[in-house]
This record gives sequence, C-alpha cells and structure tokens, in this order.
Amino acid sequence: MFRAGALADSPEILGGGIWERFELLTTTRALGAAPIELAQRAAVVHQVEQGEVPYVAASIIDRVRNPTLVALGGGRVIDTAKAVAALRGGRVCAVPTTLSGAEMTRIHRFPAGREAYARRRVRPVLVIADPLVMTTLDDGRLRASAMNALAHGAEALYVPLANPVASLAALRGAELMAGALDQPHGERDRGALALGSLLAAYALDATGFALHHVVCQTLVRMLGTPHGETNATMLPRTMEMMRPRAPDEISALAGALGAKPKEIRRRIESLGGGPRRLRELGASAERLESARHAMLQRPELENTPDPPGPEELQRLIDDAW
Repeated sequence: MFRAGALADSPEILGGGIWERFELLTTTRALGAAPIELAQRAAVVHQVEQGEVPYVAASIIDRVRNPTLVALGGGRVIDTAKAVAALRGGRVCAVPTTLSGAEMTRIHRFPAGREAYARRRVRPVLVIADPLVMTTLDDGRLRASAMNALAHGAEALYVPLANPVASLAALRGAELMAGALDQPHGERDRGALALGSLLAAYALDATGFALHHVVCQTLVRMLGTPHGETNATMLPRTMEMMRPRAPDEISALAGALGAKPKEIRRRIESLGGGPRRLRELGASAERLESARHAMLQRPELENTPDPPGPEELQRLIDDAW
C-alpha cells in the first residue's frame, strides 16, 4: 500500500486476518510519528536499539512470542524483524520511515550465533508505505539515503540476474528520484522520491548485488561509517568504475538521471549533495587494508562484470579516502 496518510490508517489496515495479533518492532522516534492505536493493538512493543542487525536481532528474539511482526522504522528495524521471522518461521509487515528499501527485499542477515537455524530469508508480505513518513530527514541526510536507494537500482542493471522487468523498475526509480532531488527541499515531490526508492529496491531484490554493495557493506561493518553517507560517498566512484564494464547499462542509468554517460560521477555527486570523502565520516585509516581484503573475499563481487582485483580496489578506496 503506497499513499500519503497510510501510516495514520495502519491500525485499521492491520485490523484483522493474519494481523489480528502481532508484535511491534520500532524505535522511540518512529513510534512518535505513528498513531497511538498501533502500539495499543500490538501484543508487545519491542524497542530496537542501535547496533548491527545480527546482534540486535539476537537480543530480541527470545522475547518474541508471536512471530507475526510489524516493523515500524528504518532499515535496521525492518531487517531485524526479517531476521527474527527467518529464525522463527514468522511473517513481517513493514512500515518504512526511511528510503532504505529493506521493506521490498529478502536481503538481510540472521541473528548472531543462530545462523544455522534460520529457516529461510524473509521478504515482508505487506508493506504500508507512506511517502510523507519516508522522507522526513533533513536535506543532507535525505540525499545520502536517496543515494543508497539509487544504488539498489543501479546494481540491478548489470548483475547476472538482470532482467527487463527489474531494469524498467530500476530506471524509472532512478528517474523519479533524480527529478525529486533536483527540486528545492521544501518544494520536493516526496511521493516521487519514495516511489523511486521502492522501485529500485524491488529491482535489487529481483537481481542481487555486486561491486557497490560489497564495498559499502564492508566499509560500514568494518569501519563503522554511517550507511547512507557511505553509499553517497562511494556511488559516484563505483558507477564511474562500472562505465567501461557495463557501458550500455551505465548509459541507460545516466540517461534516467538526465546526464551523459561520461558525466555519471559528477551527476551522482550533485544528487547526493556534493563530493564526499570517507575520512570525513569518522573512518579509521588503520582498518582500510583489512576492509579491502574482506571485500575480495565476498562472493557477490563475482556478480560484477570483470570483477576488480586488489590493485583496482585499492585505487577506488584511496580515491574515496
């Protein structure tokens, strides 16, 4: 369900059927924007603390009695709910409050120490997407979050499982997000931005990921850099790296963004709020080499056309630093 006001109507939407009894996973910030009836209808409200999803999920899972879960929040909250449901055989309704895209995918990690017991990966069976709730961040953070969303669609274009439907969704999502981000913050079409994010995440779920996500996921986990800002830092560089590897796909992406292929890096930088550097994100220079080594061990790197080797990854990271 995608429409303005959907969050306010969520208690009514969850008024029966399989959602008659559910447990709510959320944060204080997200709950403050929701109707009080949503928490009142939940059998239990679980606060999702800061931290990596495997450890957060592990801290919650033994307190969950009914694995029919409603996740109200950003990517960390939704991925935590998916991780718990994967182990407990449950289902998830996602009510996103950011552009993370987690609500549209079965991509997530499992509770720490219990990976071997996970039954399956979980994609939410219901998404209540309110564009006015998904786009409340200030302009700088919203642009960073949007670059994470744009990366979802970008990678869907050139991985081995790329397909016409996913590519159409990815390119339309990129077009919508670029058009919205070109508008002044106070006049922005928030519906277009949120819908673009959903389409891009759908495309990623249908295809998988490669270079960009391998790099960013590893940097976030090993260097502790913020997720959205890391994506905004790396996406101009990874798409420039992909230009000779997937010329037709990057040309199509550039066209959706309103640019020529050779302008892809500069165009993405402008959409993301300007050039960024890893050293500005609190990253530790001492861990860069370990992160590069970890990237090379990730099997998803092989989804990249002509996967980069150690030296090329080193140049990429040095340029971003």
